[in-house]
Amino acid sequence: MSPKTNGKASHNESAGDRAHPITHQKGREIQAYGRISRLPIALDEKVCAKSAENLNQILADTITLRDLYKKHHWQVAGHTFYQLHLLFDKHYEEQNELVDTIAERIQSLGGISLAMAADIAETTLIPRPPRGREEVPVQISRLLEAHETILKEARTMAKQASEDGDDGTNDVLVSNIIRTNELQVWFVAEHVVDVPLVKSDESPKAESAKAAKA
Repeated sequence: MSPKTNGKASHNESAGDRAHPITHQKGREIQAYGRISRLPIALDEKVCAKSAENLNQILADTITLRDLYKKHHWQVAGHTFYQLHLLFDKHYEEQNELVDTIAERIQSLGGISLAMAADIAETTLIPRPPRGREEVPVQISRLLEAHETILKEARTMAKQASEDGDDGTNDVLVSNIIRTNELQVWFVAEHVVDVPLVKSDESPKAESAKAAKA
């Protein structure tokens, strides 16, 4: 028996064939978007479907807010550049963690989480910003309005999840989404409070200036 035809050679050749990747494969979806794959988590399928639908809206808006933070991180300018450049990136990372948390909750309910940019753009309620750079106060206003959109949604959805007995979804909405967004609102909003940097309005110099104008 020649080396090429013995059992060992044949086995090596077939193993070599299996090492090649099988590319350009096609197939149908194994689960359609909006359908629930029933998992034994002691929740009614209708509850899972409603929670997954709500969370996909929150997911689309969270991804949009996350990317808005990265846009402003790159494009921020002015005297507070350094502080805001770092803060915006920190908030981006925190929102990115929320994206994973929300998507994984959707999947654990037996749903399908949104993922692609086109689907996010079609679903989000947060207005699209211009491509160009904007002034810092405008950037901050956009961020605060986006946060408020998400917080309004999250509060309504948390109440519904609680009424439906979906404690896991309620916990994600309250403990993760609401608390993170509220804290970020505080940190961002304080940058547009109009306060003196060196001398208070009640300082002697300020008082004398007011008197001279009177």
